[in-house]
Amino acid sequence: MAKTDMTEMTAKRSPMAAISGVMRNAGIAVALVLLILVFSLTTTTFLTPLNLTNIMVQITLNIILAAGMTFVILIGGIDLSVGSVMALAGVVGATFVSNPELPTWLAILGMIVASCGVGAIAGTINGLISAWWAIPSFIVTLGMLNMARGGALQFTQANTVYIANPAITKFGTATVAGIPVLFLVAVAIIILGWFVLNKTVFGRMLYAIGNNEEAVRLAGHNTLFYKTAAFAICGLGAGIAAIMYMARLTSASPIMGNGYELNAIAAVIIGGTSLAGGRGSMIGTLLGAAVIGVLGNGLILIGASDFVRQIITGAVIILAVILDAVQGRLAAKRKGA
Repeated sequence: MAKTDMTEMTAKRSPMAAISGVMRNAGIAVALVLLILVFSLTTTTFLTPLNLTNIMVQITLNIILAAGMTFVILIGGIDLSVGSVMALAGVVGATFVSNPELPTWLAILGMIVASCGVGAIAGTINGLISAWWAIPSFIVTLGMLNMARGGALQFTQANTVYIANPAITKFGTATVAGIPVLFLVAVAIIILGWFVLNKTVFGRMLYAIGNNEEAVRLAGHNTLFYKTAAFAICGLGAGIAAIMYMARLTSASPIMGNGYELNAIAAVIIGGTSLAGGRGSMIGTLLGAAVIGVLGNGLILIGASDFVRQIITGAVIILAVILDAVQGRLAAKRKGA
């Protein structure tokens, strides 16, 4: 198959695939609405403006990390290091923005470049090693998880870096029409991710790799580039999440982001992206993150203990994986029919 043929083949997804994606997103949206309805009826504070604002702020980091994770899972990979990379990117960026000798604009620029740069470099390393040596990304990113966390602890000598820059504080608390700016940034990233995945050749190639990497390779496409780029985007998301974390809490800790990778993966899975790759959407990821956020917030309001919240959240993730497996088997039967 020539390269042009492969590009044409991935130029647009089949109508059935599009319809299936809409149905999955609709199902997740219905589940989200039902959760909101249940917690609205069982508590008196769930629908208050203050609590809704809290939910939007709380899910911001997970949305950003999950957006990057979607690129990786779409190609059949996984990134366990995003929480630790976020910590390393955060403490490196914090050293710039907390430097009193730098002008405010230069301190902020240094923070952005440093945090995003560290994240993108870590992601690129993950992708290169995984793709070049055909090593499962689970193993590679598990190693990066420890390296990045250790690097963050070594860099700060296990100390928290506090940020006194007023511009960062203002950004972290700013709102537009009552909606936190941090949340708007997360939504903007989802929209950008949707555009890349659905309106560019790069995005369609990621879907193709997730469905049949060997066919893409035999068609003459550089799968190493696409896979490495997907991991780089995921790492970049961790860097951006670090900036949002610092803006929200005006500090950067070497232990921040601990366990965030699991929440990001959960949001992507609940959002309907297949762990086998080749199927999923950014809109589903946004809804998946919202489901996790609403569920966690609502359980707190009704007085559920932390242990119960973990049990319920874990059960929801397992249910999402089961549904993904069922959908995969049904899709295989339709192809074989």
